Amino acid sequence: MSTESAGADTGSVGGSKLRAVVVAFGLAVLGFALAIPVGVVVANAYVAATGSELGDVALLGLSLVSLQGIAFPLTAWLYVRYRGVGWDYVPASVPDRSDLKYVVGAYVGAFAALYAISAVLAVTSTEAASNTGATTALENPEIIPYMIPLNLLLIGPGEELLFRGVLQRRLRERFSAWPAILLASMAFAPLHIFALSGSLSAAAVTIGILFVPSIAFGYIYEQTGNIVVPALTHGLYNATLFALMWVVVAFGPESATALLAVP
Repeated sequence: MSTESAGADTGSVGGSKLRAVVVAFGLAVLGFALAIPVGVVVANAYVAATGSELGDVALLGLSLVSLQGIAFPLTAWLYVRYRGVGWDYVPASVPDRSDLKYVVGAYVGAFAALYAISAVLAVTSTEAASNTGATTALENPEIIPYMIPLNLLLIGPGEELLFRGVLQRRLRERFSAWPAILLASMAFAPLHIFALSGSLSAAAVTIGILFVPSIAFGYIYEQTGNIVVPALTHGLYNATLFALMWVVVAFGPESATALLAVP
């Protein structure tokens, strides 16, 4: 599918380029901000229903539901409702054979890039920040099998709906393809700092790593104009990381700490 079919319309309404950037980054911040009250409601409901205190595992699950499952889709819904454009603004359909080629290509390319980056970090002894979700999973390996479908069904779709389906589409109204992809990635990657632990320099390294798959997801959305394609690729990418984590924990626990830096 051509780049024009991915939603580009630089002549459409939407104000200046600056306004498009402000709106896009504002929506990203709003998505994370909405997760706070949503998380409070979800946590209180969980405690009321179970009578249990919130441990690390429960907090991880509730945070995923609150952020990717509710806050991000809610932000996307508020925007399309505000614009009066409906969900046609974010095209979605069952991937065809051509779409699946992009899924496979981006999936393989993202892992090849991750492997190369990991090699450079190892050679240069550069420290990356730990992802708190990965840390919790490694400390509680019994939840790893549940993280695999969660990434496919919740995290990948939730993040792609907002950051590619809405933010990148909004930016494409004023920018050509690559500036829009890069700007959407700039909104996506740095906000993950809230899920990282470690020094600021280590966090900066991990945020830099996050740009790689983010750009890949943005590119395939641009090429296919189908939000299901990056959502599926993102979910498969993350699910594979957790599957590898399970293998490491089961058969090579001495290497498990290396996965803490995986975004």
